[in-house]
Amino acid sequence: MKSSVLGQDELRALESAFGEQLQRQVPLARFTSSRIGGPADYLLPVRSKDELAEAAEALWRIGVPYRVLGGGSNALVADAGYRGVIVLNQARAVRFLDEGESGVWAESGASFGSLGRRAVARGLGGLTWAATVPGTVGGAVVGNAGAHGGDTAGCLKLAEILQQGEGVQQWTPERLQFGYRTSWLKEHPGQRVVLSATFSLTPTDPNQLATEMEAYVEHRRTTQPPGASWGSMFKNPPGDHAGRLIEATGLKGLRRGGAEVSQLHANFFVNTGEATAADAWALLTEVRRRVEERHGVVLELEIECLGQWDDPTTTGADG
Repeated sequence: MKSSVLGQDELRALESAFGEQLQRQVPLARFTSSRIGGPADYLLPVRSKDELAEAAEALWRIGVPYRVLGGGSNALVADAGYRGVIVLNQARAVRFLDEGESGVWAESGASFGSLGRRAVARGLGGLTWAATVPGTVGGAVVGNAGAHGGDTAGCLKLAEILQQGEGVQQWTPERLQFGYRTSWLKEHPGQRVVLSATFSLTPTDPNQLATEMEAYVEHRRTTQPPGASWGSMFKNPPGDHAGRLIEATGLKGLRRGGAEVSQLHANFFVNTGEATAADAWALLTEVRRRVEERHGVVLELEIECLGQWDDPTTTGADG
């Protein structure tokens, strides 16, 4: 276990700012969908957008490295853990809007899939595609989550963003510079925090929405593996699908330690029970190498790598 990057002055400032709310040496595995991840130096749970804003401002002021973690569905956390503070986003308030234009406002820690299902139950279309998407509202905004032909960019009205030294602002989709599974926020981690988001919805026949959602749920059940996984490991390259390329390379079922390329969907890597982050990294590296050799395509990670890594080539790693 590597030592904390924090000095005594920073430690005292942290303890003064957060007191007993700050938890030491907390394993992150139970906060990720893959059930993998070493300990964070500090874990700081927040339960509202105001708490999240206050925490971010304090951590910026103290000068401590931190990352916000929501559902942990697209994160590979290093076995060595995270040197700094993981802010666990449990800000989950949701409010449906009826004044003039239909829509929904949600704090960034709210479940994105649940938001889609709740909209369907109210006869509101626009987020039906999200009903089976894992993760949080904040993660969806940062990564431009999408499925079944829909994406966050297509239904987001405004995102409430906290900027270091500049306070809270309302960002439009244009300002967020959405791209395929990315945004300005994803390309510039640590500089802004998503506090909440407002999505535009449209009154729609509830039976139609329910039928669509059931089809999406069934599609997920039959095409994506259950259990602990990272979700989609790689972005789809232009005009193709990462899963098709991996399967065409004969890599379904390939294992490194406890990490395995799913037999059901080749772009899903699963934790068979005892996988480590090192296993996952070795597997994705091998898959990427073989696909490039076979097809001349360099697969780009969709997941983010967080924490302390010995491998200096680890894309997106902090620390």
